[in-house]
Amino acid sequence: MKSALNHIRTSLAILMIPAASFAQGSRPISSPNKTTDNMNTRHNKEIISRLYDEVLNKNNFSILEEFVSENYIGPKGEKGVAGFESNIAPVNKAFPDIIWQITELVGEGDKVAVSWISEGTQQNQFLHIPATHKKVNNNGLSIYYFKEGKIVGSRLQPDRLGVLQQLGVLPQDISKLPAIQESLEQVRFIDKFMVPAAAKDEFMKRTNINRQFIKTLPGFIEDEAYTSTDKDGNLHCVTIATWENAGALQKAKEKVQEFYQKDGFDPAEMLKRLHITMDRAVYTKVQH
Repeated sequence: MKSALNHIRTSLAILMIPAASFAQGSRPISSPNKTTDNMNTRHNKEIISRLYDEVLNKNNFSILEEFVSENYIGPKGEKGVAGFESNIAPVNKAFPDIIWQITELVGEGDKVAVSWISEGTQQNQFLHIPATHKKVNNNGLSIYYFKEGKIVGSRLQPDRLGVLQQLGVLPQDISKLPAIQESLEQVRFIDKFMVPAAAKDEFMKRTNINRQFIKTLPGFIEDEAYTSTDKDGNLHCVTIATWENAGALQKAKEKVQEFYQKDGFDPAEMLKRLHITMDRAVYTKVQH
């Protein structure tokens, strides 16, 4: 369960990564010479076409120095070829048969924008996701910044959500995510009481005090109480307290004991004196 929840949390974190985080180096100031700019733009577009054909599609990162400046800065501060390779190489490794196809190439000044689509089979681990052997289609937009004929920075905006859905990490209907998350680690602390008719008032008064207190504790989500009365007038009561996880429940138990001591309340004494029977257990939700 924890592994599944971690997958979801990490996947959601991936979706929150801003587009600029792929890599961004220093951006040069455009030249005022239009003719020179046009020549440079054509050259830069040719560089990007070769980058996709000769490096990405052939998985040949050994020639990256021909395309990437030593001044390139990756998202984690890596410089040069290492900064560029640190993000794109893991994708090609996870999808070794990946093919990148440029659908549109636009250049202006020191910038080249690329609209692309890719297709590949996940045969190795990708980020936190073990190999699924599923074929994935992706599309996105990349912007490359140039200086002196080499790439000094880049931005990437892929369809992250689509990839995670195709890999089966996130559901196609992302509105179901809250339900998935809440069911993975939550625990329910369930008490079942049989209370003699004469003890009903004192029992309910104490139960209400306890229910109000646990609502103030970290990790508390919600609580419910259900009652019924049998033919002899005895009260049957079920209380259900839902907590974020088992750790939160354990800490709550410790706080409750401190509260009892401070309040001078002995639950075992009350149950014995009022002839109340109790069945207590911790439950987790059954996954479909």
